[in-house]
Amino acid sequence: MTPDAFREAKAFADTLKTSAVLVVKDGKTVAEWGDTAKKLNVLSIRKSFLSALYGIHAAGGAIDLERTLGELGIDDNEPSLTAAEKTATIRMLLQSRSGVYHPALFEPPELKASRPPRGSHPPGTFFYYNNWDFNALLTIFEKLTGRRIFEEFAARIAGPLGMRDFEIADGQYLTGPDSIHPAYPFRMTARDLARFGEMYRNGGGGIVPAEWVRESTTAYSNAAGTPFEAFGGYGYMWWVEEGSFSAFGIGGHRIMVVPGEKLVIVHRVATETPDSTAVSDGDLQKLCRMIRDAARTRL
Repeated sequence: MTPDAFREAKAFADTLKTSAVLVVKDGKTVAEWGDTAKKLNVLSIRKSFLSALYGIHAAGGAIDLERTLGELGIDDNEPSLTAAEKTATIRMLLQSRSGVYHPALFEPPELKASRPPRGSHPPGTFFYYNNWDFNALLTIFEKLTGRRIFEEFAARIAGPLGMRDFEIADGQYLTGPDSIHPAYPFRMTARDLARFGEMYRNGGGGIVPAEWVRESTTAYSNAAGTPFEAFGGYGYMWWVEEGSFSAFGIGGHRIMVVPGEKLVIVHRVATETPDSTAVSDGDLQKLCRMIRDAARTRL
């Protein structure tokens, strides 16, 4: 389905390695192309899923964002965490400002190459998009709640939202020698991602607390001067631009939420196939602008 208003955007997407696009305006699908029912690895969009679960359990009292790594007994393999690193709080990890620059799993080579030296920035003082923080947050979540992430996502989010495709088996723990904290990739369809975006567009939809939606999509850091400069600022595992916020996965995966325009845009790339190439950040931003322009013209 490609209404006339979106044909220019689709024509541009056809020049890219776009796999699927789904556009929802005011709760209704207004444009859709590609295979929106195909399950693909969401890559770093997983982090926004975990952020939502943190919001649910923080409101329920199971998680206190001011607790420190030391208080929680969080460490890692050699070289283990220093006393200074253990003063980082859960909130700092959510903001990717822990100051813990230990090797991490599921870390792209470009991030590994740009990782600051251990001890170079005290906890809370510096933003670095840090897979160690995101993976340690999984360990902390499961320790404090007694729940496994994929089962909890199914029970607390996928089920209540009526996601059509997600199954617990679509999640996977990734382990390795670099760290004791596993990564947790999800495989999901564009249409299920759109439901997640709509939940946030609707202030949590009664599933995630509205106050958490506001707090987690507020920018606490500016990504200027980093490889993620185009994405604006960073909240609690959400990217924040003026008037919108997004969950990103490397290579061109995106859930963009524009509350003021009642709009959700989902973009997917078949980054798992050997012959695929990523959609660049610049092209993805351009495509989203074109879609937003088209959505404004549609009655």
